[in-house]
Amino acid sequence: MKRLCSVFFCILISVLVFAKDKDMKIKINITSDSGNHTLTATLADNSSAKAFYEELKKNPITVKMHDYGSFEKVGTLPKSFPRNDTQITTKAGDIILYQGNQITIYYDTNSWNFTRLGKVDGITQNELKSILGKGDVTAVFEIKTGGTK
Repeated sequence: MKRLCSVFFCILISVLVFAKDKDMKIKINITSDSGNHTLTATLADNSSAKAFYEELKKNPITVKMHDYGSFEKVGTLPKSFPRNDTQITTKAGDIILYQGNQITIYYDTNSWNFTRLGKVDGITQNELKSILGKGDVTAVFEIKTGGTK
């Protein structure tokens, strides 16, 4: 009986750890000309997001992002990540890995083969456009340690 309880306890701990990893959160600090904003995003459940999360465990990633096509901010990551490209139509708040080494935050729609890294939580398209602004922004991606949007 003790052995069965020990096995059950190990399985329970494994499930809890997996559930925590599956519901990973990152904090995105976006600095624009209008000030400093902090948004919360939920990472996707794929190997790309997991690799991104593992990199964030080492250090935050700072990316200089510029406007592209009036529907996204895009910037180059310091390293390439595994791709899980599928046909996606983006929506405002989608965080996308493009070509393995570009990260984008969408504030409008676009359809292409992308890898979804995550989604900004609880924000409208207009709010996101206002925060991202028209010029370049610097985004600091880091693991969420507390607090909310």
